[in-house]
Amino acid sequence: MARRRFRYRLLMASIVRHVRILMRRFWGYDLKYSTILERGVRLDKLNPKGIHIGSYTLVASGAVILSHEHCKRVQDNQPYLTHTFIGTRCFIGINAIILPGIVIGDEVIVGAGAVVTKNVPSKCIVAGNPAKIIRTGICMTEFAALAE
Repeated sequence: MARRRFRYRLLMASIVRHVRILMRRFWGYDLKYSTILERGVRLDKLNPKGIHIGSYTLVASGAVILSHEHCKRVQDNQPYLTHTFIGTRCFIGINAIILPGIVIGDEVIVGAGAVVTKNVPSKCIVAGNPAKIIRTGICMTEFAALAE
């Protein structure tokens, strides 16, 4: 009985995850089907085509990913629209903020509550405000977990 209940919950979680990705793709976000967006992730609604998230990346609850900036203005006083890239096999921690125009490499862990203000190279861990590299040379699994 318990095993059947577990399988049912696993199936339902998978369906919810796929529906969440399909809805975001319909709105214009560049997400892969293997991407995991937890509940409460806030993606920029003003410029959805500017957010690109790679495969096997997990974005935890409360994370904010931006792709526009109101401080910089362009023609007719419109906000500056840019592209924000997150690589494959990344983990974006709870309540992390990724500012517009940032490029995060492959196999990166962004710590909980980090504010990413500069580009992040591949295979490292960043944390803090502003986010700084605290470890390099890491390897991630397909489940966005540290492989050691």
